[in-house]
Amino acid sequence: QATRTEPLTIDEVLARIELTHPLLQATGVERMQARAKILKALGAWEPKFNNFTEVDRYQNWNFLSVLHEHTVGYNDSKLNVGHPWGFEVHGGIRNGFGDRLFHNFSGVIPDVNLFYEQQQMIFGGKFKLLRGFMINDEYAELQKAELAGPQAEIAVAQKRQDLYLAGAVQYWDWQVAVKQAEIVKRALAVAEDRLVQVEGLAKGGKVAPLDVIEVNQEVQNRREAAIAAQRKVEYEQYNLALFLWEHGEPVTPRPEWAPEFQGETPLPTKEEVAGYKVEAKEDRPEVRNYYIEAKMNNIDLKLAKNYLLPKFNFEGGRMTTPGDWAVGVGYRMATQFAMPLFQREGRGKVLTAEAEQQQLVLSQLYAEQQVSVDVDNWLSAIVRARDRVKAASEALRLAKTLEEGERTRFNFGATTVLFVNLRERNVVESAYQLYRAQADYAIARGGMLWARGVLSKPWPTESLAKYG
Repeated sequence: QATRTEPLTIDEVLARIELTHPLLQATGVERMQARAKILKALGAWEPKFNNFTEVDRYQNWNFLSVLHEHTVGYNDSKLNVGHPWGFEVHGGIRNGFGDRLFHNFSGVIPDVNLFYEQQQMIFGGKFKLLRGFMINDEYAELQKAELAGPQAEIAVAQKRQDLYLAGAVQYWDWQVAVKQAEIVKRALAVAEDRLVQVEGLAKGGKVAPLDVIEVNQEVQNRREAAIAAQRKVEYEQYNLALFLWEHGEPVTPRPEWAPEFQGETPLPTKEEVAGYKVEAKEDRPEVRNYYIEAKMNNIDLKLAKNYLLPKFNFEGGRMTTPGDWAVGVGYRMATQFAMPLFQREGRGKVLTAEAEQQQLVLSQLYAEQQVSVDVDNWLSAIVRARDRVKAASEALRLAKTLEEGERTRFNFGATTVLFVNLRERNVVESAYQLYRAQADYAIARGGMLWARGVLSKPWPTESLAKYG
């Protein structure tokens, strides 16, 4: 950048924001958090491998038995697998051991043998048939987590849109500050040249010494204005540096990089404006976020209505206590039915979800109308700024004409230095107004891109490739 000569364009500023700005790069954390939420939600149905061993010691008083004390146990290895729809199954292998005898074999398992009589298959499951079937707290959490990805992209688009607009406005503020400083410095150079001229005339007795003092005062006033303008340039360039990054550090733009303001562009037609409003409702992150929140609310409402159903669960499988299967009782099956009498919890959840739904509908309606108004607002700004540029250009032209005429009159001795200074100040002020109007026109055009949602999208790849 030390040897750079080409001007800094708004295209480069926005491309560098997309490529290197730390705050935009930091939004990648939003995507990581979205993936983390999905992993966390999937943990509710994580396949679980279990292995445990149990040993029981028991006595019997069968007078036909010689051995009255027995040891029996088992080792289970099984895999539990759940499903978002509300059921869970498990299966595995059980190995029995101990001194319980059955047909002269110890540790025999009564049924469903696998490879030998001390080994059997184990299986079972749990099923939710009404409340919790196909929609439950864990599945609702997973569905919301899956929406975290689109929501993260919306957050990234919002940050990009804000950075693009802030960087563009700062770029134009820096540009106008540089151009205004150039006008002030030129006015100062003119005043300094006139001071030398008037001092020479005063030595020859052609002008009064009071005129020398007046010209010198004007020089000091313009020098002070030039210093203030230079400080303004430095202030704006340091602020702009926070949007221009290279190798992890901000790049401070130099005044000679500031280009001239671009000319006028055609105003959009009514059909184009109508299309902009539709585009804004589809692309603006503020509106898109409500679509995601509406989907989340539908999940909450569906879950809340499921809470109005009674519990009806079924479960079954192998017995897990050695004392049960050792005597031949190898299975258990059970159902559970429960229903709150007044359904207060379920009705409360439904009312909460419905209230949030109504709030979202109104908020979404407001956001959609707001982005439409933003389009109209920035269109008005473009029109008024364009009219200001035309008026300011004509005012500057007239001011320069008066300035040249006043200087000619001064050279012929028909006027005083005071009036020449006034004409030159008027030129500087008119140039100030013109540059400010041109900057406002550029900002208005950028604001229209923001209102349409264009700035929420990544900058074109050809520009990124050029400056990447």
